Amino acid sequence: MSTPNVSSVVAADEAVAPRSNPFRSLNFSARFWVALALVVFVLLLGVAGYFYPTSSSEKVGSLYDPPGNGLLFGTDNFGHDVLAVLMAGTRTSLVIGLVAGVIATFIGVAIGLLAGYVGGWLEELLMGITNVVLAIPSIIVLILISISLPKSTMWSLAVVIGITSWPWTARAVRAQASSVATREHIDVARLSGARLGGILVRDVLPYILSYAVMAFVLQVSGAILAEAALSMLGLGPAGADSLGTQLHWALAFQAVASGAWWAFLPPTIVLTLVSFGFLLLQASLDEVFNPRLRRGKRKQMKQTQARRLAEAQAAAAGRPTAAPRAGVGAGRARTADEGGRS
Repeated sequence: MSTPNVSSVVAADEAVAPRSNPFRSLNFSARFWVALALVVFVLLLGVAGYFYPTSSSEKVGSLYDPPGNGLLFGTDNFGHDVLAVLMAGTRTSLVIGLVAGVIATFIGVAIGLLAGYVGGWLEELLMGITNVVLAIPSIIVLILISISLPKSTMWSLAVVIGITSWPWTARAVRAQASSVATREHIDVARLSGARLGGILVRDVLPYILSYAVMAFVLQVSGAILAEAALSMLGLGPAGADSLGTQLHWALAFQAVASGAWWAFLPPTIVLTLVSFGFLLLQASLDEVFNPRLRRGKRKQMKQTQARRLAEAQAAAAGRPTAAPRAGVGAGRARTADEGGRS
């Protein structure tokens, strides 16, 4: 008898035990899809303003006209279409949140990486500055900086919010970076002559990228709420509609007292959806990145039981079953041994 071909044995083993889908291991939970649907809805609401026939600055009625006559949410205190103002305000708030989130996440990750990896006096200095910034109420800093600006625009407000909301991200990243800095691959990178910037970007950052993504999601949500708080105090972006400015004018013209719910309820609902959606997205991403927090364990157990039952039935019927991955090498060795004896 001839010796069996090794390549045919390997091909047979791969056919019996196919590779698993890498995306299946992420195990997206139901609340991830709910959070994603909420975030996408808010994004589409902001983009829909470009295609809406009425401009947010166009006067289409009088003070607080009720919904009807082609106006889904009536008019606001200036006679503008509330829906058009809501779309424009959502778009402005999202832009401010995204820009501020990028700035805050970049500053926090950079300071946290440097402090956690280098350590020593530099870590003490950076964390001391971080603790001082954390001790100061951020809303007071935002108000003081916003008042000192000659003109508060959408971009300047985003920068102000971004540079005042990075400390907690820096603390979280510093803790993770200090843990990664003690691993063996960092020593290998040092011995190979890699520079500090290269080690931080290529060897440390990939291990804390999940924390950076979750921090960015929370930063965006916090920046949108911070903008709404400043705008309700009259410190919002000049010449631009936002969810906060919409609530500011509704309160200033006594929409609540007059019963004009369509002037203040839609922006309140959108702000709630934004906050809830991003917080839920952060929690679900934590489950995706951390296997110990993933849900769907019962479903996985049922799938495992069904697979074992199918293997038992196939073995009872005399059909070949899928060998465990740990036993693939042993099966190949036995096949080669039998071929050699023959």
